[in-house]
Amino acid sequence: MKRPSCGLEAMRRHGILASIAAFTLAAGILLVACPSVRAEGVVKATNGDWETRCDTPTGSRGEQCALVQNVVAEDRPNITLVVIVLKPVDKKKPLMRVVAPPFVFLPTGLGLKIDQVDVGHVPFAHCFGSGCFSEVEMDDKLINQLKTGTTATFIVFQSPDDGVGIPVSLNGFAKAYDTLP
Repeated sequence: MKRPSCGLEAMRRHGILASIAAFTLAAGILLVACPSVRAEGVVKATNGDWETRCDTPTGSRGEQCALVQNVVAEDRPNITLVVIVLKPVDKKKPLMRVVAPPFVFLPTGLGLKIDQVDVGHVPFAHCFGSGCFSEVEMDDKLINQLKTGTTATFIVFQSPDDGVGIPVSLNGFAKAYDTLP
């Protein structure tokens, strides 16, 4: 699994960070869109295969942090996913956002299996030129599955019959999540 990276500084230069939603969406989109940019941003910690990245969005009183993992399907290098997990400032449930390439088959949505156990599907919420994203509020059951699992496989479709499973390592997720501000 290749892990390209892209800096938060690049996001700042593009003026995208206006709120926590913009921060996480921009992190995902720019990580997909510019894999060759050197990771300059504020990586506060690395736990296993997860980075804790932080930034202070424009207009925010404090720093916002998110867990980030960026993966490229080994057999299809044009399929890149960015998985972002954050605990919103407003104290709602934690969120998981996944940014997929812009050419995904939208009606099928995004599937998830954890250690080969089907967790379900969620629709894509928005698409932009550099990717489509889905978002789900994480309940305690999903959080525990991610903490105790070894691999989360996200399934995207390029057509109704062409599903591609992209494995995302859960190595370090439990510690990273527990230390996420």
